[in-house]
Amino acid sequence: MPAFLIKAALVWLAALNLIAFILMGLDKWKARRGAWRIPEKTLFLAALLGGALGGTVGMHLFHHKTRHWYFRFGFPILLVLQLLLAGFLAFRLQ
Repeated sequence: MPAFLIKAALVWLAALNLIAFILMGLDKWKARRGAWRIPEKTLFLAALLGGALGGTVGMHLFHHKTRHWYFRFGFPILLVLQLLLAGFLAFRLQ
């Protein structure tokens, strides 16, 4: 696999994890102030597109959405699936 594709994938993952983390913190901040909230679909989309680690860390660090079973279990399950996919691709592309 070309090196630029690997770098692009790493940049993508770093950006999506940062975005997911920030979205969780921003939504918690907005929730405390009674402001307009970030839709749950948006939070899950960021995690689904590669930001499951950032979303999971943000969820626990900000104590946000931890009462919702679909976040509490969904984000870690997405994280495990993403790690399995990354391991599979790393093994297959060697």
